[in-house]
Amino acid sequence: MASDHVLEAGLKAAAKPGVAPLMPLTSKLSARLLWLTVAFVMLAEIGVFAPSMARFRLDYLNTKLASAHLVLTALEASPEQVDPVLRDRLLDQAGMLGMTAIRPNMPPRTLGPHMPSYIPEIYDLRNDTISDFILDAFITMLQPADDAMAVTGVSPDDPAVVVEVVLAEAPLREEMWTYARRILFISVFISLATAAMVYFSLQWLAVWPLRRLTLSMIGFRDAPEDPHKVITPSDRHDEVGVAERALAEMQQELRVALLQKERLAGVGTAVTKISHDLRNILATAMLESDRLDSVNDPEVRRITAGIVRAIDRAVALSASTLRFAREGLPQVKARHMSVRAFLEEVRESLQAALPGVRIVLGDAADFTFEGDPELLHRAFENLLRNAAEAGATRIDLNVRREERYGVVRVGDNGPGLNPKALNNLFVPFAGSTRSEGSGLGLPIARELLRVQGGDVVLENTGPQGACFAVRLPV
Repeated sequence: MASDHVLEAGLKAAAKPGVAPLMPLTSKLSARLLWLTVAFVMLAEIGVFAPSMARFRLDYLNTKLASAHLVLTALEASPEQVDPVLRDRLLDQAGMLGMTAIRPNMPPRTLGPHMPSYIPEIYDLRNDTISDFILDAFITMLQPADDAMAVTGVSPDDPAVVVEVVLAEAPLREEMWTYARRILFISVFISLATAAMVYFSLQWLAVWPLRRLTLSMIGFRDAPEDPHKVITPSDRHDEVGVAERALAEMQQELRVALLQKERLAGVGTAVTKISHDLRNILATAMLESDRLDSVNDPEVRRITAGIVRAIDRAVALSASTLRFAREGLPQVKARHMSVRAFLEEVRESLQAALPGVRIVLGDAADFTFEGDPELLHRAFENLLRNAAEAGATRIDLNVRREERYGVVRVGDNGPGLNPKALNNLFVPFAGSTRSEGSGLGLPIARELLRVQGGDVVLENTGPQGACFAVRLPV
């Protein structure tokens, strides 16, 4: 992706001497952290907004009910007849068009002769639930008409008194919108402040250490042989500290392995050249030995036969070394195959090539797997030839099915493997204990199987023989 290349270029630039490794606020991870924090806080504030508006409307209406009760009490305190001018003034100051009070053992008392003839909105606070309060709050805020509303509820000053007030809806709506804007401002401030604190905390705890790990990996990738590119772990004991120490250990081990492989590559190149020249020399020696073989002297023929066998082994070793050095990873041409049909083909083709060995295919359930028949045939040929060259006279092929693999057990009745061979069993040129062996059979077999998703392992060995398990991906 283009953005990833830009980020990597920025990290490389930050890794240069004299450049402060500080990521800008618009970097991908930092920006996501910032905006996600703001979004989550705003979502939480939205969850608080609806109950807050319902509570504000309820408090406003309860205040009106308490004011209505207070107006009634003030007017009845005078023993004389209620002054209409004073009544209307008190109702206007309380923000009400009229009111009715219902008291125990007393007739209802109504004030406000100029109440509207039609009241479209009537609310009873005594029976409403929290969901009703929230719904009524949003209806009040979003209703465009300037209508009158009647509200019935218990007086906050005297639970025995039921008060009904009639008031205009516009002042309530205006105050609710003012309160909503105030909540919005506070929510935005809280979300930004929280996002800033979370942002810088995550920058310090995670993003900057992660960038340090990234810079170390990029620098090590560009120059793995430079010991200064290995990260120096910090003293942190959290997950970041564990990651730094693991990365430092991995870089150090990988650096040593790369240096060793570089040396081995140089040695391999030299061995390849030597093997090529040695093969030509041995070809000349083979021709000269053929001339000696024509001599009628029995002693000369006996000596010549030993020389020929030694030259044959040297030629075979040179040829296998050259082939192993030149071959890369094989190309896999997989197709679906029946394991039983494939093993039957292997048995028939190798039985003639190994006349002193009996290859037995045991009874087993058949299954289908995907693989390259040519590469698999080479792998099984190496295994069976190794067993035959070790002295086995019988090789058994048995199949079993596991969850992810089909396993072919290749068991023989040979002398088994000695401890020296076990230590370097799958190491090229080191796994053979026979003087004429090259030690390439098992490493090549494992490589041919692994490129197809399989593997070969040694299950057991002893005086009764050895058994290898070949895993085929099912």
